[in-house]
Amino acid sequence: MAALRKGRWAFVATALFTFCSFSQERIGLCAACHGPDGNSTSPQVPSIAGQPALFLETQLVLFREELRKSEQMLPVVKGMKDAEIVKLAEHFSKLPAKGMESAPSNPALTKTGQEKAKALRCGVCHLSDFGGQNQIPRLAGQRESYLEAEMRAYRDGKRTGGDTIMAATLYGVSDADLKALAHFLSRSRPAAPAR
Repeated sequence: MAALRKGRWAFVATALFTFCSFSQERIGLCAACHGPDGNSTSPQVPSIAGQPALFLETQLVLFREELRKSEQMLPVVKGMKDAEIVKLAEHFSKLPAKGMESAPSNPALTKTGQEKAKALRCGVCHLSDFGGQNQIPRLAGQRESYLEAEMRAYRDGKRTGGDTIMAATLYGVSDADLKALAHFLSRSRPAAPAR
């Protein structure tokens, strides 16, 4: 009986070590594009640090199941187990989000973007500081060009894996207003860590 217990613990320890090693490998794959601390330095790649864990989990599942299309993400998430997804989401949600825009803020664009965010009631779902919650992403401090491209894709019905609320909210919003919204949100700072 004692040998069985030892064997069981050896199995558990081996499984845990394998899982941790595998998770570190996955984290490294994520870091290659999203940055070592989850804050992207590439304009078209989103920062994932400080995003709500549930949002990250949802997106990883959508990529894995090919409900949200991405040639870059599919090889990373293909065959990923739910437990790995939960661990990755937990890891990146705990990292501090950094605003990655270094260009100076344009006061006119910021004002227009702030007014548009209020008119579209972005703060109802994304919260008043645009820090996100549950399955709703953090927009504050996100890459400007990424935000603009994603909002345009929602508006134009080209964003797979998206929800109809975003498509309906952005329907008819002009390119100029999307640009202003992206500019304002990219320079906003969430007041608290991801929820």
